[in-house]
Amino acid sequence: MAKVLEKDKELKEKASEKASSEKASSEKASKESSSSRSSSKSGQDSELLSLLNQQIANWAVLHMKIHQHHWYVKGPNFFPLHVKFQELYEEASLTLDELAERLLAVGGQPVSTSKEIARAATIEEHEPLETAEEMVRSLRDDYKQLIEETGEAMELAEEEKDEGTHDMLLELKTKLEKHVWMLNAHLGREVE
Repeated sequence: MAKVLEKDKELKEKASEKASSEKASSEKASKESSSSRSSSKSGQDSELLSLLNQQIANWAVLHMKIHQHHWYVKGPNFFPLHVKFQELYEEASLTLDELAERLLAVGGQPVSTSKEIARAATIEEHEPLETAEEMVRSLRDDYKQLIEETGEAMELAEEEKDEGTHDMLLELKTKLEKHVWMLNAHLGREVE
């Protein structure tokens, strides 16, 4: 009986070691895959490609957040905000696609799994907000963050003489600035 228990313990330890080893290998492969997402065709890392991937991740998170606002909004502004949030999450979906296709066009690989998106995004998720004003304020703040980060990516695109990416980001930044103005107007605030 003691030998059986000892053998059973041995087998459990080996299985545990194997599982730990497989998990470490899987995590390493996932990390390598994620880091290779910002590599160009030539294999060289580019800060611009990384920033584009960060924006792809941000727009994926933002798409879900705006969709959440669309579902959970209530109160006297329900009808106009419900429609506006739908317009904005549909726009977010198109922006996400445009950014990913641009990244592919310049030799990068867009993040495309939930894990990669969670690692790359700087826009944070949150639980559903209680009031329409909180939703609008949160969205406005996310857009302001995207304006800043898009500006950084534009500078890099200019340094790398990537006019196509620069122009696409300029158009995106202009659209975001208009959204911030409109959301501030909804909140009864001046441009901040």
